[in-house]
Amino acid sequence: MSDEQLIYKINSSDPSAFKTLMEKYQLQVFRTVMGFVHSKEDAEDITQDIFVKVYQSLASFKGESEFSTWLYRITVNMSINFVNRNRKNRLLQSLEDIFTKPGNEKTPLEQLEESERDRRIQKAIDSLTERQRMAFILSKYEELSQKTIASVMNTSEGAVEQLLQRAKSNLQRKLS
Repeated sequence: MSDEQLIYKINSSDPSAFKTLMEKYQLQVFRTVMGFVHSKEDAEDITQDIFVKVYQSLASFKGESEFSTWLYRITVNMSINFVNRNRKNRLLQSLEDIFTKPGNEKTPLEQLEESERDRRIQKAIDSLTERQRMAFILSKYEELSQKTIASVMNTSEGAVEQLLQRAKSNLQRKLS
């Protein structure tokens, strides 16, 4: 069933249609949110909040863009808002994770090194400008085309290409 058909059914009070729509996009939304928040629990909560907002706002969706583009805009905006509200707690949480994650046959030193590497990558991604981070996450985590990213970000494909090049360059510089 197409997105348009599902939306029509949802707006016609068919509860199973929203469940179908949510199942179709839940993993993509979750992965995108993870790219911003780096925490499974937070990503699950935000994903749920996103679908609540989608349900509440669906009547205002005019179909001027693809539904998936509209959904990604909501996902990116809510993820960025969460990150901006919770910057302080993230450092404490990452330190706590180092000491509470169960080992997978790794020595404490290996766990610490892996956690430190992950933290450096997350910090480097978080330090990108908002637009570079958005383009990078949609490209690398969601594997969206530059055309789709341009639509989500309401910009040109050339601008997306420049954002991705700058993001890669900045990440290489920060991680070397």
